[in-house]
Amino acid sequence: MIINKWHARLAVSAFFFLNGLCFSSWGSRIPAIQERHGLSEAGLSALLLCIPVGALLSLPFAGWLVSRTGSRPVMLAAALLYAVFLSLIGIAGSPLILGIILFAFGFIGNLGNISVNTQAVSVEVLYGQTIMSSFHATWSLAGLTGAGIGTLMVNLFITPSTHFFFISLFALAATAVAYRYTLPEPAQVNASRPPVFVKPDKALISLGIIAFCCMICEGTMYDWSGVYFVKAVEAAPGQVTMGFTAFTLATTFGRLNGDWLTRRYGITGMLRGSGLLTAAGLLLAVFLPLPIPAAIGFFLVGLGVSTVIPLVYSTAGKSTAMPQSMALAAVSTLGFLGFLAGPPIIGFIAQFAGIRYSFACIAVMGLMITFLAGKKKSPPGL
Repeated sequence: MIINKWHARLAVSAFFFLNGLCFSSWGSRIPAIQERHGLSEAGLSALLLCIPVGALLSLPFAGWLVSRTGSRPVMLAAALLYAVFLSLIGIAGSPLILGIILFAFGFIGNLGNISVNTQAVSVEVLYGQTIMSSFHATWSLAGLTGAGIGTLMVNLFITPSTHFFFISLFALAATAVAYRYTLPEPAQVNASRPPVFVKPDKALISLGIIAFCCMICEGTMYDWSGVYFVKAVEAAPGQVTMGFTAFTLATTFGRLNGDWLTRRYGITGMLRGSGLLTAAGLLLAVFLPLPIPAAIGFFLVGLGVSTVIPLVYSTAGKSTAMPQSMALAAVSTLGFLGFLAGPPIIGFIAQFAGIRYSFACIAVMGLMITFLAGKKKSPPGL
């Protein structure tokens, strides 16, 4: 079957969308899941940790598996299993079973993440220009869609199990259609057995550190933006979600426009600007802890982080030091460590120095992105 580049781009975008839809569907019903299992705040926190732990542990295996078998079959298997495990979350009979399912959900989700980004790099090659940001924008749009559907389901008093079943059914059907138009693997993928582990070169480590800094900032926004509006901004109850909403909208907007901006200003210029926007946004919220200025600050952070990971993935996927998927896994590992480390770091600093001071410290990560992107020994592609 002859695949043209437009069909391939739509197909890969569909896989990004389905991944984001399944994840956001789960996220939209966390309160109902907590209530169903009678979980305390600490118990819920422990269960929520199962997903990132599963995702982190999958990274070395994901890179090796995609290199060994190709991204296409791994992407298909991961998409199908991700939909199935979403349904299983809704019918888990105990917190222990739920924890096991969430661990698998995170593990499978990251198999999909590495394989679909590997496919996206191949589509970029067909286009001969940077289009990675548009793929990640699709994931963000799926997140907004999933959150909206989740809100509707809550208002209609539909249980998580029924909600997840219909989302899973849709995801399975869409996967079957989209898979036909994905890119077959180049012949050399299966020509030799890739090693399980390859040490990243300095260029990939540099990209990984940029991803680490970005994901610390992004993780902080996801987990602490609401708390910041309560404790630092002292916002009214109806204003507590202003910061997170502004951040989410900016992230989506930034990714939708990221590709043409990259073509105009280049990858190095975009990364430098992204770091400065992130730092400026955080510092604005720190020095002017009022609802409107803080929301504007979080909007700037969203713009700042929106294109960093797509650009890092796009550059890492073109590495000649190791297979595409393993390069992506190496960079993702460092980035994911930042996503996990950010919220606890915020909590620790906030405990002893106050939440405003902790956000000021995280602003340093934005400046680090600018510094690393501007170094003379930049990674290839920058």
